[in-house]
Amino acid sequence: MADRFDVGDIIKMKKPHPCGSQEWEILRVGADFRLKCMGCGHQIMVPRKLVEKNTRQITKKA
Repeated sequence: MADRFDVGDIIKMKKPHPCGSQEWEILRVGADFRLKCMGCGHQIMVPRKLVEKNTRQITKKA
């Protein structure tokens, strides 16, 4: 499970961002993840535990 997420992957979360998008691009992986909203471009830092818990789908980068 440690290598399940990679930089550049698009993940779909359970709850949508206030802009309406549920898809996020992974910019940084570690104890915390830096995610960028695919709808509005807003970037956030989220603990790994929350990302693993709330991810519904992972789309690998090309």
